[in-house]
Amino acid sequence: MNSLHGFSKKLILWYQKNKRDLPFRETKDPYKIWISEVMLQQTTVNAVIPYYNRWIKKFPTVKSVANAPEQKILHMWQGLGYYSRAKNIKKTAEQICQSFHGKIPQEYQQLRSLPGFGPYTTGAVLSIAFDKRFPIVDANVRRVIMRILALKGYAEPSQDDTIYKFLDKTLPAKNVGDFNQGLMELGALICKSKNPQCILCPMKEFCQAYEKGIQEIIPKPKIKTISDVDAAVAIICNNNKYLIQKRPSQGLLADLWEFPGGKMEKGETILNALKREIKEELQTDVVQAEHFLNVTHFYTQFRVRLHVFNCVLKNYPRETSLRKWVSVKQLKKYPFPSGSVKIIDKLSEKLEAIKQ
Repeated sequence: MNSLHGFSKKLILWYQKNKRDLPFRETKDPYKIWISEVMLQQTTVNAVIPYYNRWIKKFPTVKSVANAPEQKILHMWQGLGYYSRAKNIKKTAEQICQSFHGKIPQEYQQLRSLPGFGPYTTGAVLSIAFDKRFPIVDANVRRVIMRILALKGYAEPSQDDTIYKFLDKTLPAKNVGDFNQGLMELGALICKSKNPQCILCPMKEFCQAYEKGIQEIIPKPKIKTISDVDAAVAIICNNNKYLIQKRPSQGLLADLWEFPGGKMEKGETILNALKREIKEELQTDVVQAEHFLNVTHFYTQFRVRLHVFNCVLKNYPRETSLRKWVSVKQLKKYPFPSGSVKIIDKLSEKLEAIKQ
């Protein structure tokens, strides 16, 4: 491996010449960079672009987020997952307006103290928006540096002390944002987790793993285990309106809306689970249940299979603050988990077919 002299300069030049044309790279607005970085933590660039564009159109400033109802924030976030991050954006926007006159602070400790601003997001905003000399480490950066240094083992935060020491030596005095984004871009386009394109890599002269021929086994691959969850879901229609209810404010998918139902317990059939859940949640009985569709949706640690039934009840519950009767059209105004959105789409298709 060559010495690290010229590492940052070569990376920056490569990035400036080869970077993808993305909407959040057209700005130095720290608010827009913050929103894009939070979105990019949980999904791919191509998936983020339409969400980002819609968000910025709806909420063009920190103040517009601070003034928006939380349910509207969650609805705009619908489909991205990790809804606690959307809640943190709302809380942070309020704090920025109250404590910093609506301007995102440029000091590390001030920014780091805000909800949702971990080391990655803080470093990203400060380096990209303000050209401040702070590193950022995400999955792509961790993998790239592990290969540069031939660090064996899993790509875990336990590697980060060594990675941060390396970055402290190589971060440039200027164009820090381009350097940080260059590392991420390199990991996304060239130094991929599988089949790295070493022949195209501008940094291979610095890469110890490439020199030793071990880049394919760094980092050590993890074997993911995903558990299966089966859940019964009730579509309850009365006077052309559908019953939905709000999830608790803590835990998975907090404050989102859903159709009644729940997990199938050990030894239960899916129909028994449906009847039990409706009895527990709505204090009434299922008189009739007709299968409507099945939906499969993946979360980080598990896969859920939703068994959806059109249901007739003995009695129909009244509305409360946590329970609503809404039309198909109104359903689309509420924030739902992604699996439930598929059910709403099917209900919309069914309604359109009836109209025709």
